[in-house]
Parts: sequence; C-alpha cells; structure tokens
Amino acid sequence: MSIPLKLQPPPSAPAADLPAPRVDGSRTLVDRFGRVARDLRVSLTDRCNLRCSYCMPAEGLEWMPSADMLNDAEIQRLITLAVSRLGIRQIRFTGGEPLLRKNLEGIIAATSSLVTDEGAPVRIALTTNGIGLHHRIEGLRAAGLHRVNISLDTIDARRYTAMTRRDRLSGVLRSIDACLRAGMDPVKINAVVMPGVNEVDIVPLASYCVNRGAQLRFIEQMPLGPRDQWRRGDMVTARDILARLRTRFEMFEVGDPRGAAPAALWNVRDTATGVRGQLGVIASVTRPFCGDCDRSRLTSDGTIRNCLFSRAETPLRNLMRSGADDDELARAWASAMWEKKPGHGIDDPGFLQPDRPMSAIGG
Repeated sequence: MSIPLKLQPPPSAPAADLPAPRVDGSRTLVDRFGRVARDLRVSLTDRCNLRCSYCMPAEGLEWMPSADMLNDAEIQRLITLAVSRLGIRQIRFTGGEPLLRKNLEGIIAATSSLVTDEGAPVRIALTTNGIGLHHRIEGLRAAGLHRVNISLDTIDARRYTAMTRRDRLSGVLRSIDACLRAGMDPVKINAVVMPGVNEVDIVPLASYCVNRGAQLRFIEQMPLGPRDQWRRGDMVTARDILARLRTRFEMFEVGDPRGAAPAALWNVRDTATGVRGQLGVIASVTRPFCGDCDRSRLTSDGTIRNCLFSRAETPLRNLMRSGADDDELARAWASAMWEKKPGHGIDDPGFLQPDRPMSAIGG
C-alpha cells in the first residue's frame, strides 16, 4: 500500500499570470508558484536542554548572544504584523526548546488576542521536547495555547538517554499524560526514526501513543543535524516504517484531503489491545509535499526563512532596529516569500545543507 500523498513539487517555472507580491490583502505572502503562507513558525530561542544526536554534537552548540535575539516586544510586533497584514492564521512556537523562553505564557496570551483575516482567533501551537511541560501546561492552556507537539523518539529509558544525552524520559512521559488531562486535542508526538538506532522502537512507541489517545507521527530523518551524519541511502523511509507498523496494527488510510498538513494519516487498531487511534507518517524526503507548503519561518534572531532548507534569509530584526515602519517590514517579508523555491532540493545533485542547525532554525 503506498503512502496517499497526492502532492508534487510545483512546476519548475513560475506561472506567468501571478502578480508580484503586494501588501494589500489576505494573499500577501504568496510565492511565484501560487502557494500562500498561512502558517508561521516562530522560533523563540536556539537553546535546548537536550543534546539529541541527530540535532547537535554532544558538547552542544555556541548559543546566540541574548542581544541578537528578538525581545518580547519585537516578537509581538512581527506576529501582529503577520496576522493583521499578511494573512497568517496559525502560529507555532518552536525552538530550540521554547519552554526555555522567559515569558512564554505572556507571548502566547498576547498572540491569542489577535484576529485573523477570516475574523477568527489565531490557532496557537507549541513544539517542545516536553521537559517540564507538565508543570506549565495548565497555564499555557489558560494563556491561549490550543495544541502541542512533543518530540519523543523512544520509550526505552536507556535508548532515550543515549539518543538525547540526558536522563529525562520520565518527565516527558508525565508531560504527555498532563497534556491529555488538560484537554489538548490532539496531543501529537513527533518521532524521528534513524537507522540502527531506534527502528526497534517503531511498534512499541506507536502502541504507547495509540493506547493513551495521543497521535504519533513518524518523521523521516532529514539533513539538518551535524554535517556528514545523514546519507540518503541509509535512511529509514516511510515505506519501512509502515511495514513495521503493519506487524501490529490494522491500518486504514484516511481519505480526507490533508491540504498543507505534512503528515499522511492512518486510522489504526492495535491488534494486541483492540484500541483504535490514529498514526501519521511525514515522508519529507521520499515523498516531499513542497507543492502545498504554506509555511513561513521567523528565527529567534529575527530573520525570515521561506523554507526549512533555505540558504537565504531576510533580516527583519535589523530593519526594525534601524527604524523601519510596518509597511517596510511587510514588503520585505512578502518579497522574501515571493522568492521561495519550488522544492527543498534534497535529491538535487547540488544540494547543500543549511548553514544553521535545526535548533537555530526552528521546527
């Protein structure tokens, strides 16, 4: 059974009849291939309290100086601009680890007061490693948080410690349970599968999530961590993941179009327990969904990235600090998105990994 992804990268040449970017309506963040950015990923810090082997070296990275990072007022100015002028409808706060950002609750509360071009509240999500989240989830929910994604690659304590270089699994599991009790719906769990490392965890992790009512999404490993540690031919593909899942689960493709969402979903039944749930696979490498991408990314030091794999950035922080008004910022942002490439280019012979590591880009 193939992965039900209908999406293909857009054509290599831009459509001739598309207008140049404008700042006068809800289709402002459009690129030359007709994709419209509605989802903004906001990285709040490059710092992290884990040292996951696929993300950074054991000794960590040189963190960004605090003076280079956007302050709370600058973050809120750009988020407000994105929602009120540029058609953004969903905000996802990422890191590094966003729980390390002081005043996270205040940033979420300010964002929750905004209204989109459709007259609806902004949808607010958080991507986190879950450490300490069980202490804060009620406050975050009260501030306006709607959804949470927790990164978890194994439920085996020894493997978790080896992969993250920290012994914090029990706290993450408490956070998952706390999010479920708090009514986060769905609670999504993100798992990166690596060859020879945690392939054996595919079925146990899926069973753990299904039987607790969380939605697990497996992610093909991408070239975003330490250089020279990723090889296209060695990766665990979506096809491999699905083959393992079928040894334990009855799986039924979800037929509804998923739009710009990255995960292909299956309704599943755990044959050992009879419990039903949902699993997803994000095949970023083998079945890219660039053709429907609706994301814009703001890094913690205030640059716009129009693609996770982009090697070009537009520095809005510098413009703000030099006195740019909102019109200038909006034009710069729209121009950056207009230049978005048709696809991430991982399979291109000349592909180059981004200069920034994943922790400095944001998930």
